[in-house]
Amino acid sequence: MMSPLLSTERLTVNIGGHRVCDGLDWRVEAGETWAILGKNGAGKSTLLTTVAGLREQDAGEVRIADHALPQSGAGNSPRALARIRGYLAQQQMDPFASTVMETVLVGRHPHLGRWDWESATDRRIAGAALNEVDLAGFATRDVQTLSGGERQRLAVAQLLAQQPQLFLLDEPLTHLDLSHQIAVMELFARRAAGGAAIVAVMHDPGFAARYCDQALLLFGKGEWLAGASAEVITEANLTRLYGHPLRELRSDGQRWFVPC
Repeated sequence: MMSPLLSTERLTVNIGGHRVCDGLDWRVEAGETWAILGKNGAGKSTLLTTVAGLREQDAGEVRIADHALPQSGAGNSPRALARIRGYLAQQQMDPFASTVMETVLVGRHPHLGRWDWESATDRRIAGAALNEVDLAGFATRDVQTLSGGERQRLAVAQLLAQQPQLFLLDEPLTHLDLSHQIAVMELFARRAAGGAAIVAVMHDPGFAARYCDQALLLFGKGEWLAGASAEVITEANLTRLYGHPLRELRSDGQRWFVPC
């Protein structure tokens, strides 16, 4: 039996005196797409950075495939882990000028040796990633000239070029118009169909219900609920989650949620 790509056991995470989750037992298998939902300040991003290995948990265990976190030893090097999991931050920072191609090629670094330069294969992979996010023809553009939505799609392309097995996405739809929101969720759905696992912090429960087969709800004060989206993303649970009544609407087999 294959190990899950991400698992936690009795995980407790705190930040600033706030308990994000308490005793979280969670398994993310290859081919699954998970949404993390919760109010602002619930700790969704904090949980994501913790399971990514970017901050240490307060208690319990986190494993990425066969790697126990926090990182330790050669087998758990940042480079080795970066070949397994990729992390999309909520905000992108560009303090220095660089081209779009130079930026997306950063995603290839986990696959290069210490003194290696990017090969023609790396550039081909980077170009294909740009094409997949509708940025073909942008390779020579300065990143500081991009709109917010274009810069977000470039961040997604960089992650695609990294080719991880586990995608950890912090609000991947930030700054995107509706057509690009759908396009980005569709491309991650294709990655899941190919055997990757997707975990995404999201705000729209309708998009979560449409594109994610699993969901993790963070209610605050450490309380959580995880399971199949059809069972977890419901009127009652979302009303309690957001502190405002929501109503479920159905159209063409899809579920959407609107405030009452």
